[in-house]
Amino acid sequence: MDKKVIVKFKNPLLKKNFDELSEDDPLKKRIRRTIEGIKQNPLSYGQPINKSKIPKIYFNEGFTNAFWVDLSKSWRLIYTLTSTSEVEILAIILEWFTSHKDYEKRFNY
Repeated sequence: MDKKVIVKFKNPLLKKNFDELSEDDPLKKRIRRTIEGIKQNPLSYGQPINKSKIPKIYFNEGFTNAFWVDLSKSWRLIYTLTSTSEVEILAIILEWFTSHKDYEKRFNY
């Protein structure tokens, strides 16, 4: 039996930021494409982040795994996976970065 994958945003503000993007915005289009990819194959759509590299802010919020997706040359999206039941996987979009500098700062690269 395949598990159903539900994709949500970490919090209402992040969802609001996404909703406020123009429908023509390349970022919104890429995030939508990523959401569909996560739904199809949540464990291998993104690249897993080594536990030692996961920022403490994610652990402090209760997230113990993370995956990154390359949205473009410098844009990144971070998500985590959890299981809500034996038949569902919950993918939570934690944040996205529109500059590689911000991504590097978050991950201390």
